[in-house]
Amino acid sequence: MATTGHFYEGYRATEFVLQIEGIESPSVSKVSGLSEGELDTIEQPDGGSLHVHKISGSKVKFEPLTIERRVDGSDDDKRFLEWMHATWKLSDDRLTGSSVRKNGLIIKRHLGKEVLKFAFYQAWIKSSKFTDLEAGSSSLLTQTLVLEHEGLERIFPTA
Repeated sequence: MATTGHFYEGYRATEFVLQIEGIESPSVSKVSGLSEGELDTIEQPDGGSLHVHKISGSKVKFEPLTIERRVDGSDDDKRFLEWMHATWKLSDDRLTGSSVRKNGLIIKRHLGKEVLKFAFYQAWIKSSKFTDLEAGSSSLLTQTLVLEHEGLERIFPTA
C-alpha cells in the first residue's frame, strides 16, 4: 500500500491484466461489471399496518462482465474467436451455448505489484461486437465481449 503523508493513496484504475484459463490477454483495455453480487429483496407487509419490512432473499445475482479489447491480429484474437465459435457458430446445426465455460482472473497491479484479484467462474460469451469502421478515423478497431458468469470473488494477495 502506498502512503502519502498520513493517508493511503488510492489505486488507479489502470495497470491490470485479464487472465482466462491461465493465459493472459494483453489486448484487453477495459473491464466493466466488477460487481460482487446482489441479493434479491423481498418486501413483507406487516399485516394490519402500513409498514413493509424488507428482508434479503436467497438468490444472488451477478452482473455480466464487459471486456473491451484491441483487435490486432495477435494470438489473443484467435483465442477469443475460438471461444466464441465453441459457444456458437452460425454454420453449425446446433449451438452449444452456455455449456462452453471458462474461469478467469482480473489481476490489478499498483506500481508493478499485484494488489488484488477478481476471480470469475464459469463464464461464457453472451455477445460480441466491434466498433464501427470509418474512413479517415484515427481510432483503433476494438471488440466488446459480454461474459455471463456464475460468480465474482475479490481476492487479496497473501503477504
